[in-house]
Amino acid sequence: MNDLGQFVIPFSGLKPGNHQYNYEIDEPFFNHFEFGEIKKGHVLVRLNLEKEGNLLVLNFNFKGNVEVPCDRCAEVFSLPISGEDQLIVKPGSGYYEENEEIQVIPEGESQLDISPFIYEYIHLLLPLRRVHPDDENGESKCNPDILKKLNPVDRRNNPDPRWEILNKLRDKL
Repeated sequence: MNDLGQFVIPFSGLKPGNHQYNYEIDEPFFNHFEFGEIKKGHVLVRLNLEKEGNLLVLNFNFKGNVEVPCDRCAEVFSLPISGEDQLIVKPGSGYYEENEEIQVIPEGESQLDISPFIYEYIHLLLPLRRVHPDDENGESKCNPDILKKLNPVDRRNNPDPRWEILNKLRDKL
């Protein structure tokens, strides 16, 4: 298992104000999470942590590429991702998520592991449909052999003869 110690922020010793952190997320990070969809990629994460008393406001900025399988041809390709997210961390009676933006940690906690949040936010940046982008000519970059198997007959040039009889009947009506 990989060490994710660099993602543990000891916030108790931080002075109030803004603090900047930069991370490079790559294959060892993704492999740490067993059941993840992403196993390879390179994502730069900029984190601005603002400490206000006992409240932490974390603003994440993501930019990079991840390797995902194409939904059309199933071949892996590099998908560019970018985005921002915010997390507010406040003290409370234990560990729980108040809502999607607010995380509560126990009173007296002195550090925060942000690796699960980075992992989740990167996955949330993935689009619902992931297909190879088209090239500069508008042609799909998907595996052409797979595309031929998916569309074995061009219906416009080779119509199904069974429909011709129905079309003639429709035209008469």
